[in-house]
Parts: sequence; C-alpha cells; structure tokens
Amino acid sequence: MMTTLVSKSLVESATESPPGALLHTPAKIERKPHAVVIGSGFGGLAAAIRLGAKGYSVTVLERLDQPGGRASVFRQEGFTFDAGPTIVTAPFLFEELWALCGRTMSDDVALKPMLPFYRLMFADGTSMDCSGDDEKMRAEVTRLSVADLDGYERFLKRCTKTYQIGFEKLGDHPFSSIMDMIRVIPDMAMLRADRSLYNLVSAYVSDPRLRIALSFHPLFIGGNPFTVSSIYALVLHLERIHGVHYAMGGTGQLVKGLVSLLQGQGADLRLNAQVDEILLNGNKACGVRLASGEMIAADVVVSNACPAWVYRNMIPENKRRKWTNRKLDRTRQSMSVFVWYFGTKRRYDDVLHHTILLGPRYRELLNDIFKDKILADDFSLYLHRPSASDASVAPEGCDAFYVLAPVPNLQGDTDWSEMAEPFRQRIEAFLTKNLLPELGENIVTSKMMTPLDFRDRLLSQDGAAFGVEPILTQSAWFRPHNQSEDVENLFLVGASTHPGAGLPGVLSSARVLEKVLPHASSFV
Repeated sequence: MMTTLVSKSLVESATESPPGALLHTPAKIERKPHAVVIGSGFGGLAAAIRLGAKGYSVTVLERLDQPGGRASVFRQEGFTFDAGPTIVTAPFLFEELWALCGRTMSDDVALKPMLPFYRLMFADGTSMDCSGDDEKMRAEVTRLSVADLDGYERFLKRCTKTYQIGFEKLGDHPFSSIMDMIRVIPDMAMLRADRSLYNLVSAYVSDPRLRIALSFHPLFIGGNPFTVSSIYALVLHLERIHGVHYAMGGTGQLVKGLVSLLQGQGADLRLNAQVDEILLNGNKACGVRLASGEMIAADVVVSNACPAWVYRNMIPENKRRKWTNRKLDRTRQSMSVFVWYFGTKRRYDDVLHHTILLGPRYRELLNDIFKDKILADDFSLYLHRPSASDASVAPEGCDAFYVLAPVPNLQGDTDWSEMAEPFRQRIEAFLTKNLLPELGENIVTSKMMTPLDFRDRLLSQDGAAFGVEPILTQSAWFRPHNQSEDVENLFLVGASTHPGAGLPGVLSSARVLEKVLPHASSFV
C-alpha cells in the first residue's frame, strides 16, 4: 500500500509552489487512491472504515491528542468519564462497520441494554420510567394520565410510519441536488414535517408531563422540540425497536474498537495533526496542509470537522459560491451544553444509569436557550451514572457521574470564564437537594466543560454542541451537503451534515458518503 505521507523531497518542492498547487504522488509507486479524513469523531472513523472497505488507502488526521472528537475520554484519579455521547440507540450501524472488516463487534465491544432506558423526574415530584417494553410503558402512561392512553398508542403508530420514511428511506439518502429534495416533498407533506414535534405530540396527548416525555428527544441532538420538524418523532420508534445501550468501559471503547478496525485495514491515524488548509488544484481538493507546514496529497478529502470552520478557515472565500462567510453567519447553530464530570467516594445505588431531571419551565426555558440566548436561573439536567452498570469506570466503593445542562451557545453574552463555577455550584445544590444527598462532602474529583471548550477545543462555530440546528429549513438538502457544493472531491460527514447529529445521524452520514464518493477504480 502506498505510504500516506508525502515524501520529504515532495514536501520541499510543494513548499516552493504557490498555495493550492497540485501535489503529485511519485508515478513509479503502484498505489490505491488515497483519502485524507480530517477529524476522528464517530463520523470520521466510520467514513474512514467505509473508504478502506471500498479500496482506498486512508489517512485520518486528528488535531487532538486522542481519537474520538466529542467522544473523547477523560481519566483522572481512577475515574473514567466519557466526554460526550453516552447512549447507543442504533447498534446495527456499528455492527455494519465491523462486518465490513470481516469482524464481529461483540468480540471487541460489549453493549449492555438499559432497563429502563432512563427515568424522567418532573418538577411536580412525579416520575416516569421509559423503556421499550410496551406493557410497562402503557402502565406508566396510565399512571400519569389514563385519559391519554389511546392517544399515546395512536402516537406510537405515527412514530412507526415516520421512522419508516424518515430513517429507513431517507436517512442514508444523499441530498446533492434540489431535485433530491423535490422528490421527497410528498413524503414530507404526508408526515406534516412542517409541524413542530411538540405540536404533533400535543395533538395526541393532553397531560403536560406526557407532552414533555414524548417530545424532549430532539434535545439529544441539539434541537428545540418547539421548532424541530415533527419528523423527529422517529427517534421514539428508534429507541423502542433497537433499545438504549451502554458500551461497557464507556463510549471510548467504541472509539477504541473503530480504531482497531482502521488499523486492521492498514489505515494511518495521526494524532496532534492539525489541518490548516485544504489544498486545491483549480476547484478540486488534492490534499491538505498541516499546521506544521507538512502537505499530504489526496485523491479525495473527507471532513468530519465543523463545516463552518472548514469553509471559513480552510478554503479561500473566492473558491466558495454556496458557503460564503455571509451564508455561514446566517446559519443557525444548535444550543450548547454545560457538562460537569465528578466522582464521589460513596455510591448512590438508588440512582439509575440515566436520569433526566426537568425544571419547572419547559417552553420558557427552551426559549431562553434557543431564542433569547440567556442563561436562566433554572435548568433541566441529564444525569449519567455509568458506575451503576460498569464498575470499571470508578474505584471500588465510588461512583462516576456526568451531569449535562442545555445552555445557550456563544451568540449569547454569558461569560463562561466567570459563570462556570457559580453555575456548577447551583447544579450541585440542586442535585444535593433532589437526588444526591451530602454530595459536596463526597466529591473527590471534578471537571467542567463549557461552550468555550466546544469553540476552542472542538472548533465548533459559536460553541454549538451539536452543529447546525435541526430546523426544517436546515434539514436534508438545506444542510451542508455530504458532497461539497463548492469544492470537487471534498466530502463532509458528521453532526452538521445530512442527516444530523447523534450517533445514528453521524454514522448514517458515513453511509451517505458511500453513495456520492467516486469509485476507487476511477483513480487508478
């Protein structure tokens, strides 16, 4: 297989050439076509594996000191914390990647089903355990509002139909032209995709708690239930049929497993390798330039980085007709999140693996976050306790936690360098009062992530945690395309591309890539 690095003499000669000059791989080397993947989040790793399976030689370039992107891992004082994703809802998308490499996922990663999926704790003191067990779910709905049971069951049928169209039919369908969008308009119209998810749910159930329980899921992917399309009802069905799972050892074990697949294919993964420029020959991507000055030739370039960052910082504006700086400025970015990772010297065995604690306001809090972009006095929280299922993530007799609060992105005026610790203290006081007694005196390790980390560490525009906000006018053809509209042989995967954020979304973006990439044989 051809080396994925440009030879020293080639780098020297290219350095003397004008920026963007075509880099030639020595003709005497019989080679596979070469693909460079920028970023090693789940989208980038999945894309790299699919490229390798299609006959490409692959180099993955990661600017951080570990693979995984948002799914990186923090380890301190004997505790292991997943930095980002904690829920696996479509394991078959991972299993496909192992199968492409002739391997079995269960040999490398053990997934544990969550039963229940999570517990919702409402501000009025009531709760609801959500699961894929239809009988248990009917009992939970009946306990909260017997009058809504029939509407709930009708809503499930609607979710099934939405899943069949929105995920199975369109989830890995490329939207490269306006005709691709026009062809799906009848399906979108039938599903009333113009309605918000909350509006749809409200047509079936009346209890305010059930309306929250059936509409909050888009928050997992950076969407506001009051503005996202009702097509996101598919998430509820996705959970029901495929379950909610935890990767034993943490989500980092999935990253480790995917890296092992890449290594088995002979791919090259380079850490601490920041890409500063996508090199162009005319309007065609032909390689990348690293911050070190090193240049790497490529037949195709695949980016798993934030598209706004890529277009704004790696490609000259005079080479961009669609994604101009003005267009990027107008694109709405998702909310951000505040995450506090902490370990305790005692265990809280009555706390489930996943708990969602809802504040006293729903619509109003989401308006503060998404519309007004102010940090409110109240909050809703997602609490992750992986040590409930996995003793390996904490020392004996201890618990590992991760608590997440949706917050405005950096278009608001919150000074997180000043507000992070006071906000953490408010969350600690809330958890102490409502779920984790004597928390403060039992904390032995602590770490925070704010929107500043998403901007500075992950290069996400406005510190958005989930990329482009998933509203209807920023979905499908309206999102940054998987095949760049501006640069030939540049492809994009990840949260801001079609179909969107979340593990199923970013893994599906790599599926889409297979349908738009040139066949490897076209370069030979």
